[in-house]
Amino acid sequence: MPARPDNLIADAALPSLATDDASANPHILAAAARTETDIELRIHTSITPFDVATEQWSLATAGFVVTVIVHTVDAATGGLRYLPPAEPAAWARTIFSTTGAAHGFFLGAVDPNTGTHRRGQLAYWLYLDTDRQPIPMPRQLVTCPHYLLPGLDGRAEITIPTTA
Repeated sequence: MPARPDNLIADAALPSLATDDASANPHILAAAARTETDIELRIHTSITPFDVATEQWSLATAGFVVTVIVHTVDAATGGLRYLPPAEPAAWARTIFSTTGAAHGFFLGAVDPNTGTHRRGQLAYWLYLDTDRQPIPMPRQLVTCPHYLLPGLDGRAEITIPTTA
């Protein structure tokens, strides 16, 4: 029987986007899916600096792109499994909240660097300025469509409380 969505608890330390070194290796977290049985989420978080030319109506020219990629796999075999996007989105929102961000962007089942389809993963982005504060999407960095995260999955809210 699937677990109840209201009792999700992060069992591992989440990366601190406000303080983690951008040059460090990506943060990897494995967690059992709470809303489906026998599914594991493998969550990769990375922080990449950006420096782009100034454009009209785009204020940010330098900062960081936070990428969260959630792979959903069969816990026993490691093969790809489908999981409704509400739970992966909840993990992305929770990771983004370590900067105080209320939202990020959903990119879809894509490689965030190329915009090409990637079966078995969901990608999310958050943009931060050089002081690690959330900022609007810099147009110069857009390689694929972005969907505001809260607007996409608001019909099925799942909360993943962080542990102290």
